Amino acid sequence: MNRFVPVGETFGQDNIRCRPEAYPDSDRQAGDPGAAHIMIATVLLSIGIVFLAELGDKSQLMALTFALRYRWWVVLGGIATASAAVHLLSVGVGYFLGSALPTRAIALVAALTFLAVGVWTLREHFGAADEDDPAPKSLRASTAPFFVVLSAFLLAELGDRTMFATAALATDYDWIGVWLGSTIGMVAADALAIGIGILVGKHLPEHAIGIGSGLLFLYFGALTLISTAAPGLGTLAVALLACTAPALGGAALLLGRRPRRAPVEGASETPLPRVHR
Repeated sequence: MNRFVPVGETFGQDNIRCRPEAYPDSDRQAGDPGAAHIMIATVLLSIGIVFLAELGDKSQLMALTFALRYRWWVVLGGIATASAAVHLLSVGVGYFLGSALPTRAIALVAALTFLAVGVWTLREHFGAADEDDPAPKSLRASTAPFFVVLSAFLLAELGDRTMFATAALATDYDWIGVWLGSTIGMVAADALAIGIGILVGKHLPEHAIGIGSGLLFLYFGALTLISTAAPGLGTLAVALLACTAPALGGAALLLGRRPRRAPVEGASETPLPRVHR
């Protein structure tokens, strides 16, 4: 989007710069009350649009999934950092470049990442159920949960509809206000999902939480992969096809489980003493 009149083109006697139509007085001084009102309106508009766009989106389901396994403030911090970075990039694309990132390649990388995380999580918890060892160490005690959440949301949000909405807002409105508002809106929407995850996690065993998380990540990966590879499919068709990934993954791991060795009747539970010759 060309925001400026070419050099030498004049209106009357003075060269003037064309401002965005939405805010013709966006070059007011910082102390002007009108500029403050414009900034507040931009922030509120961005909050509302992004918050509504996030309701029911996969980002909320991801936030809920992470909240089941990690401490809530770690998840919220990772989401806030990823949101600030992604929306800063999107307003830069919309305001300064007017073009899009290679979202197809990014979406494919995100899909493969989600599928890998899902398979790894399911193997971890199904393997623990087959052995007499205690349940696997909780990821709550991991030293890098923040970076797991951060990287997952960065990949998920790059090329998402929220990013396009933010870039579109930045083409007509002040980019700082759009950035602040879109970040706040996304964090607020995902905070609702985190709260639900906290409530649900109190009533579920950790083993069930791990299996559910793995199945959800398989679903996210399949959903992203199918929607990227076949954009012409309808939303319902993509969702139904994506459900096959967790179903097949869970079935494969169930079939691959090693049966526990049944104890022999009459066998002594205590080992016999060794005879020294």
